[in-house]
Amino acid sequence: MTRNQRLARWIALLLPAALLAGAWGSQLFGHLYPCEMCHWQRWPHYAALPFALLAFVVPQRSVAKALVIVAALLVAVSGVIGVLHAGVEYHWWNGFTACTSTVDLRGLDAAARLDALMKAPIVRCDAPQWTLAGVSLAGFNAIFSLAGAFTVLVLMRKSR
Repeated sequence: MTRNQRLARWIALLLPAALLAGAWGSQLFGHLYPCEMCHWQRWPHYAALPFALLAFVVPQRSVAKALVIVAALLVAVSGVIGVLHAGVEYHWWNGFTACTSTVDLRGLDAAARLDALMKAPIVRCDAPQWTLAGVSLAGFNAIFSLAGAFTVLVLMRKSR
């Protein structure tokens, strides 16, 4: 592999890993509960990781290149979902869902379910829980994911 391809391969692996670590860190340590659209943004990153990891172990260069490109495209999908989510947060367009809850209702009777639902935090998709300079976490995911995917694809193209 060329130097550009090796760099692209590392970005394709480390970017979704870092973004997922940030998402989980903000959830577990920052107590920012993800809404439904936040979860949607995570799934393409989860899917990108095995493709990027496989690109390090497959012996055929053409297969490794294809795996890196697939990982980059999956990261870009997360970025597009981030743009959609940020647009919902900024009220540029209506959302696909209004809210979600973190309550676990399994094994509860009707009265306990109602009580749990009434006490559960409601996480709205159209209200960012945290912003920096007016940019929400969905906005940062969109920026980093799209920029990273673009960078990987450019590096892979340069290596031809």
